[in-house]
Amino acid sequence: MRIWKYAAAIVALVLLALAGIIASDWLAQPPPPDPALLIAKAANYDVRIRRDSWGVPHILGRTDADVAFGLGFAHSEDDFATIQEVALATRGQLAASEGVKGATTDYLVRLFRVWETVNARYEKDLPADVRKVAESYADGVNYYAALHPDKVTAGLLPLTGKDIVAGFVFKTPFFYGLDSMLRKLNTDTGGKPLPEIGSNGLAVGPLRSADGATRLLVNSHQPYEGPVSWYEVVLQSGEGWHVAGGLFPGSPVMLHGHNEHLGWANTVNAPDLADIYTLRINPANDNQYLLDGKWRDFERSDAAIRVKLFGPLIWTFHRDVLYAAQGPVFKTDHGVFAVRYAGMNEVRQLLQYFRLNKARTLDEWKTAMRLQALPSINYIYADEKGNIGYVYNGQFPVRREGIDWKGFIPGDRSDLIWHAYVPFDKIPQIWNPRSDFVFNSNNTPFQATAPADDLKPSDFSPTLGIQTDMTNRAWRALETFGADTAITAEKFRAYKFDLAYSVHSNIARMIAEILATDPHGNEDLIAAQRILRNWDRKTDIHDRGAALAVLMGVRAAPEEPGGPWKEPPVLALRQAMTILKEHFGRLDPEWGDVNRFRRGKLDLPVDGGPDVYRAVYGKQRDDGTLTAVDGDTFIMFVTWDKNGKLSSQSIHQFGSATLDASSPHYADQTPLFVAMKLKPVWFTEAELKGHIEADYRPGRR
Repeated sequence: MRIWKYAAAIVALVLLALAGIIASDWLAQPPPPDPALLIAKAANYDVRIRRDSWGVPHILGRTDADVAFGLGFAHSEDDFATIQEVALATRGQLAASEGVKGATTDYLVRLFRVWETVNARYEKDLPADVRKVAESYADGVNYYAALHPDKVTAGLLPLTGKDIVAGFVFKTPFFYGLDSMLRKLNTDTGGKPLPEIGSNGLAVGPLRSADGATRLLVNSHQPYEGPVSWYEVVLQSGEGWHVAGGLFPGSPVMLHGHNEHLGWANTVNAPDLADIYTLRINPANDNQYLLDGKWRDFERSDAAIRVKLFGPLIWTFHRDVLYAAQGPVFKTDHGVFAVRYAGMNEVRQLLQYFRLNKARTLDEWKTAMRLQALPSINYIYADEKGNIGYVYNGQFPVRREGIDWKGFIPGDRSDLIWHAYVPFDKIPQIWNPRSDFVFNSNNTPFQATAPADDLKPSDFSPTLGIQTDMTNRAWRALETFGADTAITAEKFRAYKFDLAYSVHSNIARMIAEILATDPHGNEDLIAAQRILRNWDRKTDIHDRGAALAVLMGVRAAPEEPGGPWKEPPVLALRQAMTILKEHFGRLDPEWGDVNRFRRGKLDLPVDGGPDVYRAVYGKQRDDGTLTAVDGDTFIMFVTWDKNGKLSSQSIHQFGSATLDASSPHYADQTPLFVAMKLKPVWFTEAELKGHIEADYRPGRR
């Protein structure tokens, strides 16, 4: 009996201690704002939100600030949970709601000095109009949150303009592969790396079009859900901000799309924009590293990370954050390294995007690009005057010549620490080539138009680290758009939805290797060789060779362009054969039986595949099928006819209601998307008339 009393006493003490920890953490947090104040602030804005027949918000305001407020509110209506997740991650507060899996992200926010940078440069580097857009967008999100307190995570409110700017500061370096570089250090940088993301962007000028039109393809490949998933919107203010296109959760401006006069598409590029320095540590003092013959102290700070353990129990863990002259420091099992990367100490990303949004001419657009606030991302440009162009954009470090910057850099020499970027006019770009077309599909900038108009590698220093690889999509762009000198509107659309693999593709190389393999009498392998030999390298839903080829390809394709196979093609083929025989009873099922698009109650066969122009990346399910999760998402076709008149069409893989399964717009665009069809973009007031489903004014009674 006495034992039970002792046990009860111990349990009581443990519970009391846990209660004390919970109470202490709760008391240490700032009190939540009064929701009434957030609601009252909305009265400062005058904005109308018109939802068109597809649920797409058309946001009309007297000022840019009014429009930004309306955008924050409208996007919150459709995807507040993701906006909230982005904000918590940017603040380094993700682990407090998601647990240990969010701790690495929280640590990287501190290691990269996101908030030190924002706090130091927000008012100094960002003009008042840009800060106002960020703050007004935050007010729109706050207003929605105050009206829906049950959806709000503790500690989120109030969202501020600095939160919005910090999102760009933290996220943009990962688009050129900084996360991959950090993983190479074999240290704890895991978290949630960005999924495989590609994109297509292409423009043809009047001389390339059969009807004298200028055409732009906006075709980014992103995950269907999450912090970098596309949201379609049309924005219009009385201060000259009128754009249509796509943006991410937490973005108060258009990331790519068009205004009345010009448009642009983005694709991910992968130049060498970051360097790893090997540091020599003082044997007598591990808080010092060698630089120019002298031991220097690391800058050291404490990362206090609140981590949710279970229920309401949150524990604050502490970890050192080290900084050297080069940048943030990583201690690993095989050494100590510092990283210097494009985008460090930069807060002007939103400024550049906003200036691009409001540019009316090519000169104004280039002026915005000369801000060089965005560390990477290709740009494909087109406008009403028939100008087209391609920019292999990046903050290219001015590095010392004669050094192998692709390897590990000696960390004891200050002359190897770069401090400036190559000017915009010196980076790779092509304007109005004689062939009158430009493109990028995540490939080298040295193959971006007709061969006679291409840039020459010899004109650029090897210190820029310019990529030289090609994708299947790049080859197919040359084999379709590049081979047609009189492109009609119908051909432009057909080439975008091309389903083929090029003879130059990884898939074609794998098949050649498989066909050269001696099957040693294995009947299944003989049958597989016959299927692959007869395959037309296309991925339409009725094709009977695509399943075997694609399932092999996703297992064997190189991790990096030009790299070795992830696994031998023959082994990958055998695994694909096992899946197909087990789940479909044959090696050649129709591709549409395997490749599926699922959304709500919809379960549809879908054309396309990895790295084809109609890009579809699937996740394997237990039943052997693939569920599309990535690839083609928001697509936009923009046209200025020979007289300069604008028209555009678009499609989204789901619909405007990205999270609300009860909304009619949760999956209303999916059938069109799967059928490779488009809907109109009602850009002007005249075009929108007659297509308004809802009209309301947030903040006004």
